[in-house]
Amino acid sequence: MKRISVIGAGNWGTALAVMAARAGHDVRIWSRNPSVVDSINKERSNSAYLAGTQIPTNVRATLEINDVLETSDVVILAAPSHATRELLRVMRPWLEGGTIIVSATKGIEIESGKRISEIASEELAGEPSRFVCLSGPSFAKEVVENHPTAIVAASENPGAAQTVQVALSLPTLRIYTNNDVVGTELGGSVKNVMAIAAGMVAGMGFGANSVAALITRGLAEMTRLALSEGARVETLMGLAGLGDLVLTCNGSLSRNRFVGHELGKGRTLEDIEAGMREIAEGVKTTLAVRGLADRKGIEMPITNEVYQVLYERKPAGAAARALMTRPLKEEGNWYDAG
Repeated sequence: MKRISVIGAGNWGTALAVMAARAGHDVRIWSRNPSVVDSINKERSNSAYLAGTQIPTNVRATLEINDVLETSDVVILAAPSHATRELLRVMRPWLEGGTIIVSATKGIEIESGKRISEIASEELAGEPSRFVCLSGPSFAKEVVENHPTAIVAASENPGAAQTVQVALSLPTLRIYTNNDVVGTELGGSVKNVMAIAAGMVAGMGFGANSVAALITRGLAEMTRLALSEGARVETLMGLAGLGDLVLTCNGSLSRNRFVGHELGKGRTLEDIEAGMREIAEGVKTTLAVRGLADRKGIEMPITNEVYQVLYERKPAGAAARALMTRPLKEEGNWYDAG
């Protein structure tokens, strides 16, 4: 048994807390929302974010972040990516040297274009050896309902990745390990941009042909960017890349796909977000990915069109036409052709 702490009680943070508790660990979960804390502790549920899931008694919620972090073996970051840097600064005084930091957050910092591992290295005095990225195709609702799920724990430290693998694996949750943190993080982040694009395709009424083309060319964009940052192509072909991309672009539980779907129907981003309880990471990640690609000189036409729809109010139909009327090319090495 380990002491596992979860920072963030949204649907994915709550799901990970539930699975860690089912694995027999002592689990603490932090939320800044008093009603969520009360609901977990008194009603054994989180009706705001993961309704219908019974939360085990070995999960305790708190508003005090130091109470969550003290004596923790593993700390899981499950808050939105834009809040990660500030959270790490707040957490730092209570983190012990041997604590493993697990990022379950899929995003990139807008201002710097940095991945979560890079932010953690800066804020925790350069300790990548205890950082693990947890990513892959995993809707929280299906995970807690025990639908067979496979994800990846990536770390430069094989021991840290294996600790997370053993601690969180269950008969219905299979965790693989790798040492490609860059590819795992970028796959999990950029796929949210592609999911918005896939949602737009569906929202405009286009069918399976169009979605398949979008997924395939989206994978090429993801791979180009990730390889430029030092990732391995095998990672992008695995669970953290292709697997997560296929799920998020097709799954009805995807918040990013939902945003795209509503944009494709003609709604505004402001109107869509006003009715959502949790953020769609891809909206902000689009800004970060576009900036990173521009700095690297990487061609990402789908990302550029999603950006224009989100931030320049370009109609989704016009974005689709722009993609389909680009100069004709040979596919060749599929991830090299823009």
